[in-house]
Amino acid sequence: MSLDSEYTHKFPAVRGMQAGRPCYIAMCPMRLIPKLFVFDEDVVPPELRAQRRLNEVRIPDIANYLIENTDSYTLSAITASIDGQVQFEPMADTGPAVNLGLLSINMDTQILVNDGQHRRAAIEMAIKEAHELGHDNIPVLFFVDEGLKRSQQMFADLNKHAVRPSDSLSTLYDHREASSSLARFVYENVSCFKALTDLEQTSLSKRSSKLFTLSAIKQASRILLKKGVKEGISDDEMELAARFWNKVCVNMPDWQKALNKNVSTCDLREQFVHAHGLGLAALGTAGADLLRQQPCDWEKYITKLNGIDWSRSNVSLWRGRAMDSRGRLSKTKINTVLTANIIRKALGLSINADDQLIEDQFNS
Repeated sequence: MSLDSEYTHKFPAVRGMQAGRPCYIAMCPMRLIPKLFVFDEDVVPPELRAQRRLNEVRIPDIANYLIENTDSYTLSAITASIDGQVQFEPMADTGPAVNLGLLSINMDTQILVNDGQHRRAAIEMAIKEAHELGHDNIPVLFFVDEGLKRSQQMFADLNKHAVRPSDSLSTLYDHREASSSLARFVYENVSCFKALTDLEQTSLSKRSSKLFTLSAIKQASRILLKKGVKEGISDDEMELAARFWNKVCVNMPDWQKALNKNVSTCDLREQFVHAHGLGLAALGTAGADLLRQQPCDWEKYITKLNGIDWSRSNVSLWRGRAMDSRGRLSKTKINTVLTANIIRKALGLSINADDQLIEDQFNS
C-alpha cells in the first residue's frame, strides 16, 4: 500500500497478528516520543476519549526515576493506535524475514497512546533535563486504528487484568529504595521476622502461618529511624534497627511462642494488638523516642515491654487507641500515636508536644 504523503516516519519493525489484525512493534528513540504520540487531554470528555486523564502527580515521579537512574532504568512498551495509513516493507518475500521490515507512517497521521500516557509525559519531562535519554529507545506496539470504539476497548482490555504487585513483593524486589533494603536487612537478621514474615502479601489471611508482612516491617523500621521515603540509610543505621527489633522479639513472649510453634499465629492475630502492622508501627514510633532519649542504654528499657497487656480483650486500654468501637483494629496516624503512647508510658519515655496533644484530646 502506498502512502499519500512523501513525508513519513520510518521505523525498523516486527509485524505480527493479534485477533486477526496486524500489529507492529518498533524501537523508537525517546526524543521522538513527545512529537509522535498525542494524548487527547482532559478537555475531551471521557466518552470521547480512549484513555484515562493524566494524573499529574505521577509524571514527576516517573521522570525523576529516569533522571536518577539513566544507566539502569527500565520502561515497558507504549501501546498506540495509528489513525491513518501505514506501509510495511518486509525484508524478504518468504521465510522468517517476511515479518521483519520497515514500517512507514505519514507524518500528518495522528498516533494516539492507548497505554503509557504517563510514560510518554514523563519522557518528555525527563529528556529536558537529561538530554542523553533522548538517544535511548522504548518499544512501541502499534495498532492500526479502527475508530474510537475499538481504541476504548483496547484501553479497557489492556488495564482490566493489570494488577499492581503488593507492597511486600515490591519491597522484596526493589533494590533502589533504601527503605526496601532496610526491610530486607531487618528481615534477614531478626529471628522472629525471618521465621514469621510473609514476603508477598500486604495483608494476611486469617489462616496464614505468618505474623508479619515485609511491608509492615519496612514501615515500622523507617519510623524507628525517622527516615523519609527517599532518604538514604547507612549500614550502621541498618544494624541499629536489626538490634532494636531483635531486642523487641526477645521481650515479646507471644512472638516467642509463635516462633517456637507453641501457639498459632491466627490465634495471636485474633487476640492481640501486637500481632498486627499497627503494633509494629507503634513499636517503631515509641522506639524512635527511646533511641533518642536513651541512646546509650536503650536496650535495658525494652525489657519493660513485658509489662504491657496487649490483649484485645482489654477494651478499657485499647478501645479508641488501637481499636474502634466494634473492636476492629484501626491503623490511622492518630491510632498509631495513641498506641505508641501506651508503649512510651511503659518504657518511661517523655511524649512530645504534638503527640501529647493527641493524648489530651483522646482523654477529654
